Amino acid sequence: MVALNRIYTRAGDGGRTQLADGQRRPKHDLRIETYGTVDETNAAIGLARLHLAADPDTDAMLGRIQNDLFDLGADLATPASEAEPKREALRIVAAQVDRLEREIDGMNADIAPLRSFVLPGGTAAAAHLHLARTICRRAERLLVALMERPEEQVSPPALKYLNRLSDHLFVAARHVNGRGATDVLWVPGQNR
Repeated sequence: MVALNRIYTRAGDGGRTQLADGQRRPKHDLRIETYGTVDETNAAIGLARLHLAADPDTDAMLGRIQNDLFDLGADLATPASEAEPKREALRIVAAQVDRLEREIDGMNADIAPLRSFVLPGGTAAAAHLHLARTICRRAERLLVALMERPEEQVSPPALKYLNRLSDHLFVAARHVNGRGATDVLWVPGQNR
């Protein structure tokens, strides 16, 4: 368990931060940027949850996702290496991705098929979920860039999780928009 007795350490005052394996990297390092954007996704989901008092099932799903996102941050903060680890690293696993897929299918089952793209909006919860989705997509793009670096190791389920999560957030936004009834639809060329 994590114990945070002292919040400031001054260790980052020089512009570097420490990964879980002890490496010190610049705060603008791509790995740091990636898990920082995962954290930003988590914060946006927290905002959406403020508007879900009347929907405890969706709120519970998002609570599980917020916990998963801390797992993902820990995964990304612990680069895989050939060296024997001091302790087993926390990694995203296939079961977490599978759960997202089941939840997507469950929410989507009673939503009418789309006939147009959806604009972010409708209810406050949906708007916040769309914001979280776009932040999640940025995290996914950063993770792909990180994975393309030969010196960086990332567990494959991490990418699958982010890819599925953005879909989950899209479907959840439609779900809380009255199962799509209050979606704001794109009208191509409407303002020409």
